[in-house]
Amino acid sequence: MGCNHTIHKHHHHLGWDNSNSPVLTVKPGETIAVETIDASGGQLHEEAGLDDLKALDFEKVNPVTGPVFVDGAEPGDAVAITFLDFHPSGWGWTANIPGFGLLADQFTDPALHIWKYDTSLLKPAAFTGFGAVPLKPFVGTIGLAPAEKGLHSIVPPRNVGGNMDIRDNCKGTTLYLPVEVAGALLSLGDTHAAQGDGEICGTAIESPMNVEIKVDLIKNAQLPSPRFETAGPVTNHIDHKGYRVTTGVGPDLMIASKEAVSRMIDWLCTTNGMSAVDAYMLCSVAGDLRISEIVDMPNWIVSFYFPKAVLG
Repeated sequence: MGCNHTIHKHHHHLGWDNSNSPVLTVKPGETIAVETIDASGGQLHEEAGLDDLKALDFEKVNPVTGPVFVDGAEPGDAVAITFLDFHPSGWGWTANIPGFGLLADQFTDPALHIWKYDTSLLKPAAFTGFGAVPLKPFVGTIGLAPAEKGLHSIVPPRNVGGNMDIRDNCKGTTLYLPVEVAGALLSLGDTHAAQGDGEICGTAIESPMNVEIKVDLIKNAQLPSPRFETAGPVTNHIDHKGYRVTTGVGPDLMIASKEAVSRMIDWLCTTNGMSAVDAYMLCSVAGDLRISEIVDMPNWIVSFYFPKAVLG
């Protein structure tokens, strides 16, 4: 489809700062075609290797395209972003980055997988001979400028959005973000070709792509945090063969999450012959962490669901 506006990827910034000058002004109801850079900020590429990953400059990661000034947006309003379409690049990367991820204490060595995939998204993306991952493009980082002055890290999510990594911010979804500054100052990036809920190793299929969005404004919405509406079911894209599920049980949700994931990695290594770090990265792009039970004190249950379809 043709959009009212286009923003090219060189119009990007690092971190959130309400003093950033907008690169575009839009009226509510208008559409934008947005070019993005991958989460490495262009440091990794289709032929990248482990040395490139080791040389990664973390001051340049997770750039976002924008910001966009939304005409009429004031604090207390909400900006509604509908994801109209995605145009994938056909390549991406997944990495274990030392010091980052749910099991960083267990996986201390760097690892990198470069993906090549069908841009029609009709074929799953192959993973080192162990399986194939169905694709579901979405925006990992999208947010508005915070009211607090100064430069703020893009890594943690915020009440105005940011690095949320919610895989259902995909085609057809409408995301609502609370406005804290005049004009809202919307930016987005960190596009993914696929990811499991939790993004456990810290990276998904990090893949540059172009995104088409529609921007609307809801006056005096008074949202405390992001909310969104999907266009249909969110769990049936890879369930046709069922799941393997492991659990963690205890009084601490973080510890239980780590236990559930570690037990799935052990299961995959034992039955499918893959290395632990490959299983870890594959779980990050295809498996889902869920809180299964949180009322029967003092212990809660976290489950990790791994789709059997990925393994063929």
